[in-house]
Amino acid sequence: MKRLKWPSRPPIDPYILLLLGTVGLAALLPARGTGAEVASGASTAAIAVLFLLYGARLSTREAMDGVRHWRLHATVLACTFVVFPLLGLAARGLEPAFLDHSLYTGLLFLTLVPSTVQSSIAFTSMARGNVPAAICAGSFSSLAGIVLTPLLAAALLGGSGGFSVGSLLRIVLQLLVPFLAGQLLRRWIGGFVSRRRRVLGLVDRGSILLVVYTAFSEGVVEGVWHRISPLRLGGLLVVEAVLLAVMLALTWYGSKALGFGREDRVAIQFAGSKKSLASGLPMASVLFGAHASLAVLPLMLFHQMQLMVCAVIAKRRSRDLAAPRPPVSRNPAAASRIAAGTGTRSG
Repeated sequence: MKRLKWPSRPPIDPYILLLLGTVGLAALLPARGTGAEVASGASTAAIAVLFLLYGARLSTREAMDGVRHWRLHATVLACTFVVFPLLGLAARGLEPAFLDHSLYTGLLFLTLVPSTVQSSIAFTSMARGNVPAAICAGSFSSLAGIVLTPLLAAALLGGSGGFSVGSLLRIVLQLLVPFLAGQLLRRWIGGFVSRRRRVLGLVDRGSILLVVYTAFSEGVVEGVWHRISPLRLGGLLVVEAVLLAVMLALTWYGSKALGFGREDRVAIQFAGSKKSLASGLPMASVLFGAHASLAVLPLMLFHQMQLMVCAVIAKRRSRDLAAPRPPVSRNPAAASRIAAGTGTRSG
């Protein structure tokens, strides 16, 4: 009788379970009145600290070295802020038959959010790709997103996104100013931040949980959750699965068509096909206010989906590279005879 083998890792990221638990807490015990004001102020401060730490972590020398690989970074930025939004606009044809207006608005906002940093690096490393390029590409995308995401939201979402000059100013003060402050303070606190990555990682995740609780509490108090049916949620999952599949294919085969090597293609695929929960949540809370819970729901679902799918792809890429390959003869005729004899097909 065979023993059942438990998986070494759970199929769902434990942090996603914490996010779902935070949503459940907001549904049962939403912050109201003074508590809501305190939670909102605390989340604003936490996100400011988060981006200050981001600024302190990013080495200016690494950033300047990464600029040399400008074609790769331009490709990732184009995928993140051009191709993704175009696909989001194309999905407007699914409204209202497949997606209602609130979910479509959240889906479109999802396509405007910058790429991830940590997971892009982790998956690129797992797949034996160009890790330094992934570090720079993710960092550049996050920095560019502080400006590009609200500008794109103003152009594509307009009034439905709650955009105003004041909201752009709040995003600049909450995200860009702390990031620049972190860069200026890096000389004094950069070493401290680098030595305590694990502890500061808890600050990262804790601040996101606080933003999630605040946003979903506002949604519960305003009663926005009564507008979504399970059928609509199922439709959203299908749309996001198609969106992720299209971007994974475009980044992999498109980068090959552009002449990039395998390691660069791995970095482009993982940095150009994902969206950042850490950057998207605080921006949504500013842009959408009480409706932020609906706006970030597509992003939260996409975030979990991309982690699970990219983990499988990264493992497959590493196995493909590690698999032994038949010897290649320098003689074309001999190579043809070997292929014919073993039944090997090219391509």
